[in-house]
Amino acid sequence: MEDGLEQVGTENHGISEEDNSSILDLTSCQLHDLEGIELPSTLIELDLTANRLSNLDPRIGLLSQLKKLSFRQNLLDDAAVDPISRWNAISGLQELVLRDNKLMKIPDVSIFKSLVVFDVSFNEISSLNGLSKVSNTLKELYVSKNEVTKMEELDHLHDLQILELGSNRLRVMENLDTLTNLQELWLGRNRIRTVNLCGLKCIRKISLQSNRLTSMTGFQDCVALEELYLSHNGISKMEGLSTLVNLRVLDVSSNKLTTVNDIENLTKLEDLWLNDNQIASLEGLDLAVAGSREKLTTIYLEHNPCAISPNYSASLRQFFPNLEQIDSEIFS
Repeated sequence: MEDGLEQVGTENHGISEEDNSSILDLTSCQLHDLEGIELPSTLIELDLTANRLSNLDPRIGLLSQLKKLSFRQNLLDDAAVDPISRWNAISGLQELVLRDNKLMKIPDVSIFKSLVVFDVSFNEISSLNGLSKVSNTLKELYVSKNEVTKMEELDHLHDLQILELGSNRLRVMENLDTLTNLQELWLGRNRIRTVNLCGLKCIRKISLQSNRLTSMTGFQDCVALEELYLSHNGISKMEGLSTLVNLRVLDVSSNKLTTVNDIENLTKLEDLWLNDNQIASLEGLDLAVAGSREKLTTIYLEHNPCAISPNYSASLRQFFPNLEQIDSEIFS
C-alpha cells in the first residue's frame, strides 16, 4: 500500500504552510528520534516513513486530531510499538501504517475505534492472532510478506474491502464467508492448492499467483469478478469461468494449459494473458474467445508452441480487430 501523504520540504520540519500545520511529512530524514522536532497539536497526518526510529515518541500519543500515522520502513519491534495500545488521545486514528519494521506479532490497536486502514506488511509476523481486537470499521488490511500460516480472526471485519495476505505461508483459503463486502483479495506467493471463496459474490479482484493450484474451479459464484490473476501455478485446464461475465482481465500465464476453453461468453474481456503455457495451435482460438472479439485489446501468447507459427501476429490481429498489444508488441 502506498500512503497518500504529500512529501513537503524539511526546512520547517516538513510542515506545509498551506495545510495550516495539519500535515507533517518527515519521510527519508534518517531520524533516530524526534528530539528537537516540533509536533503541532493541530496535526492530522504524520508520516515518518524511511527513518531509523526504534522507539515511539510519546508526544505522538497526545495529538488528539491525528487521523493518519505512518511508521513505514523503520526499526520498530513489538516492545517499541506496545505503547500505542494506551494512546487514548489519538483513539480517532483512521490509518495506521507499520509496514516494513521488525514486528513479530499483530500489535494491539483495539483503542482505535474508527480505524479504516491497517498495514503491517513486510514484518516477521507468524500469526493473525490479535486481529480480533481490530475495529470492525476496518476497510483495508495489509499483512503481506510475513510468516502467517492460517487465515483467522477475520470474521468480524464485515466492512473489509481489501485483504492483502500475499507472500506468506498459507495453505488453505478459509474464514472468508463473513467478508461480504470484500472487493479485492490478494493471496499470491503462498502454498494454496484449492480455491475456496466461501461465496464471495461481490469480489472484483483476486490474485492467486505463484501458488500450488492445479484446478481453476471455485470461482463460479464470483459473478462480479473483474480481474483474476492465476499465473505461475500448475493449472492444466481452463474451466469454471463461463459465469464470470464481468471479467476484464484474465491472467493464466505460466501454467500447463494446452487449449483455451470456457471463456467464449466473456464479452467484457480486454486483457488475456496466456503466455508460457503449452498451447500448440492458434486453430479455434477465434471461437474460444468469440465473446470478446471486439473488446480484446491485449493478448499474450509468447512462449507457447503456437507463437512460432507463420503469420502469428497477423492471424491474431485478424481474429481480434481492436488489439493494441500482442505480447511486447504495441500498435499505435
